[in-house]
Amino acid sequence: MPVGTCSCGAVYACDVTGRHSGEALIESLVFSCDMDWDLAWNLLPEEDYLYEIVDHYDLANHMIVPGGFFEGRRVSGVLFFVRLHEDVLEVTAEGVRRKMEDAVPSFFERRMRRRPVKRKISKAEVERLVQDFDADALVEFAREDPKIIRMVQRFLYSGDRLFRQRAADLLGRITAVVGDSEPKAVSNLLQNLFYAVSDTAASTWGAFEAIGEIIARKPDLFAGYMPQLYPFLADATRRSQAVQALARIAASVPNLMRKITFHLIPLLKDPDPDVRGQTVRLLGYIKAGELREDIAELLSDEHEIILYDSGHLERTSVGAVAAEALRRL
Repeated sequence: MPVGTCSCGAVYACDVTGRHSGEALIESLVFSCDMDWDLAWNLLPEEDYLYEIVDHYDLANHMIVPGGFFEGRRVSGVLFFVRLHEDVLEVTAEGVRRKMEDAVPSFFERRMRRRPVKRKISKAEVERLVQDFDADALVEFAREDPKIIRMVQRFLYSGDRLFRQRAADLLGRITAVVGDSEPKAVSNLLQNLFYAVSDTAASTWGAFEAIGEIIARKPDLFAGYMPQLYPFLADATRRSQAVQALARIAASVPNLMRKITFHLIPLLKDPDPDVRGQTVRLLGYIKAGELREDIAELLSDEHEIILYDSGHLERTSVGAVAAEALRRL
């Protein structure tokens, strides 16, 4: 959602549909907190911030329409304002100010400037590009038509491990581009992927990998979804996939994972070698030097695991991954 600031220190988010006030609250509150999700979730209304809702806002004309109808169309937009109390505002205001100075035009403006689609791309051609791992071509198509996201998404459930890993990787690259102009479309995709992995009756092939790639490639927009992966660490059937997704995020933005370091220690002794391998890989990325001895205990672990990296699958062992993690420390 588009966000902005007021000279009084308030931050607002605009929900053009008027049907997602909860999301508008989250958008404005998190932006008020300088994108610090942990801080935002710990604040209480009235005690830490005030909020106000302005109904019947027309984004296209930047005006309030009291009757809710303008030139024959319904105006349902909502502006959701949040103003932090002074003690919290002192901590976050400077970061918010810098973000506003660096802000690009809203995605509504950029949508109007998008280049016309040169040609349609068939599902068969998308499949070939995924198979060939042609990231440049897919990203270029995505710049012209974000609908290509849905075409690539369907390959996440392929029975071919390398193919679905490549699809997840490419989906992350595509959404990093689309996220700049249409973040809502990527948010919807993430929500659908989380719904899929939460459904015990559904196949989770490729979904966790895609979640990891999307967050890792655009953490400034989507890092707030990362905590939704933590509950899966307690599920033995999904643990290895969740750790793999977290390891991918850690490779891109290691500082995001430091706060949960000690919660990962039990996973180093998990009976599943994939869990041990991905966990030690994650700890290497975040340079968890305080766990050097725990990692070193896995050097003799010869269980084979398969890791994905930049379009290729590599057979290795837990011990070899531990050795690499120690080198990173």
